[in-house]
Amino acid sequence: MRRRRLRTALTGLVLTSAALTTLPAAAPAPPASIGPAAARPAAATDWSTAVVDSTMARYTPSTIGGWSYPVGLYLYGQYLTYRRTHDARYLTYIKSYVDRFVKSDGSIDQSFNSLDSMQAGRLLVILHHETGQDRYRKAAKKIRDRLDTYPRTSDGGFWHADTSSRAHQLWADGVYMVNPFLVEYGKEFGDSAYTDNEAARQLYVYGSHLQVANGLLRHAYDESRTASWADPQTGLAPEHWCRAVGWYSMAIVNVLDAIPANQSRRPQLLASLRKLAAALEKYQDPATGRWLQVMDKGDRSDNWTETSCSSMFTYALSRGAQQGYLDPHYAAVAHRGYHGVLAKLSVGPDGRTNLAGISIGTNVGDYAYYIARDRATNDFHGLGAFLIMNEQLRGD
Repeated sequence: MRRRRLRTALTGLVLTSAALTTLPAAAPAPPASIGPAAARPAAATDWSTAVVDSTMARYTPSTIGGWSYPVGLYLYGQYLTYRRTHDARYLTYIKSYVDRFVKSDGSIDQSFNSLDSMQAGRLLVILHHETGQDRYRKAAKKIRDRLDTYPRTSDGGFWHADTSSRAHQLWADGVYMVNPFLVEYGKEFGDSAYTDNEAARQLYVYGSHLQVANGLLRHAYDESRTASWADPQTGLAPEHWCRAVGWYSMAIVNVLDAIPANQSRRPQLLASLRKLAAALEKYQDPATGRWLQVMDKGDRSDNWTETSCSSMFTYALSRGAQQGYLDPHYAAVAHRGYHGVLAKLSVGPDGRTNLAGISIGTNVGDYAYYIARDRATNDFHGLGAFLIMNEQLRGD
C-alpha cells in the first residue's frame, strides 16, 4: 500500500492520507474577494494555492535554498495546502527538496547542533507518513537521538544552539524549531511517552523565563547573564520582538493539540497561552489588525507592523479559540488579524503573489536593531506563516 501511495504521488495523481495529529483540519471555502480590486483578482481566490504556485514558479526544489528552518517552515505550509487540495505536485516538490539531503540509507549530513537546524525535520516525519520509506524515519531519528545529548539549562531547557555564542541561552524562536517536530515524531513512530512530555516541559521552561507580567515574552534569556543583551539581574533580552513571540504562540497550540488531556503540564501551558492571548488582543494595532515589530511600543513613529508574526498570532488565536483553549471572542481578534495580513498580499503584473512587510532573519538586539531590520517581500518566514494561517482561516 505504501509503495502504491508513493508511486501515485510521484506520477501526479491524487494521494489520500490520514492527518497527523497536530495538523489543523481542512478549512472552509475562501472569501469572494479581499482588498482593493485593482491589486487582486475579483473572483474567489485560493490564496494558499496562489502563494504556493507563485513560489514554485520562482524556485525549483534545488534552488529554493539549503537545509534551513525558513525553507522548512514554508514547505510545511505547502504540505498543509497539499493535504487540502491533494495536488500531487506540492508533495513531489517537498520530496525532491528533502531528497537533496537524505540519502537512500537514511543518512543526512547535518550535525543538528542548533534548534534552528531541527525545524525542517518535520518534513522527514511527513514524508515517512506519506511514503512509508524507512530512510525518512532514520533521518528523523538522528534529530531525536541528538536531543539525548543536547545541552540544556539547569532547569532542562534546550540551548538555542550548541555553540559558545549561544551557550546557556533560551530564545523564544527555539520552541517552534523543535517541539512541533517532537510531538509529530512521537505520534508517527510510537515515541509519544517521551516526546509529549519533553515538548510540554520545554514550553513550560521557556515560558517560565520569557513570559513577563504584561503577558508577552521577551525574545531571549541567558542563564549565565553574560550575553551583551542580557539584563544582569534577570538574564532577559530587552524587547518583545514580535516573531519570537509568534513562534511561541504557534508552538504552544501545536503541542496542546498533540498532548493528552491528562498531561501534567497541560494546565500550565493553557494558562500561559491565555495570558499571551490577552496581551495579543491588547497590543494588536487597531488601525491595521496586525502586530508591531516591537510589540509594546506602538506609540513610536518608527515602529512598523510585521507580516510574519501577524500571521502567526492570527493562526494561534483562531486555532486556540476553535479548540477551546481560549475564549471564543478571540476568533474575532484573529479575524481582524487575518484581514490585516491579507492587505499585505498583492498580485504582480506577472500574475504571481507578493507578500510584503516581512522582517528578515533576526538575532537578539535592542529596539533600534529590530526597527532597522529589512522589510522583505516573499521572505520564507512570512510565506510559511501565511500558509499556516490561511489554511486555518480560509473564508473567515
